[in-house]
Amino acid sequence: MGSIVRMAGLAGVAAALAGCSSIPNHRGYIMDETLVASVQPGLDNQQSVRGTLGQPTMTSLFGDQVWYYVSSQTEQAPFNQPRIEEHTVLAVHFDPAGNVVSTERSGMELVERISPESDETPTLGRERGFLEDLFGNIGTVGTALPGTGGAGGGG
Repeated sequence: MGSIVRMAGLAGVAAALAGCSSIPNHRGYIMDETLVASVQPGLDNQQSVRGTLGQPTMTSLFGDQVWYYVSSQTEQAPFNQPRIEEHTVLAVHFDPAGNVVSTERSGMELVERISPESDETPTLGRERGFLEDLFGNIGTVGTALPGTGGAGGGG
C-alpha cells in the first residue's frame, strides 16, 4: 500500500515538472545548410535560387534587389511570452540582371531585445484633465477661423 502511494506521489511530481518545461517552436524559413551552401554567386540567378531555397520570407522594396530568408527558434514557458533562442537571416543579393552577387548570414547579434516601460504611448502636446475635455469647446463654436474673414467655414 505504501509503495502505491509513493508511486502516485512520484507520478504527480513528474507531471508537475513536465508542465513547467518550455515549449520549443520554429517560426519562419527552415534552413537547410546543404541547400543554402549550394547557392553560388556568379552561377545562380533568381529563378535557380527560388527553385533551390523556395519563396523568400521578404524582399527589398528599395535599392538593390535582396531576398531575405528569416528563421527563428523560440521557447515559451507556461504563462510567459515566447523568447527567441536562435535567429538567422540569410540575405541573397542580386545584380540588376537578376544574378546572385553575394550571400550573407546574420544571427542573434542583430536581435534587439526591447522592454516597453508602460502601457501608454507618450505623445506630443499638453495633457488635459477630465473637466477640460468636458468643457474645453465652450465658446469656440461659431468663432471665426484664422484667414476666413467671417464666422464658421469658408466657401
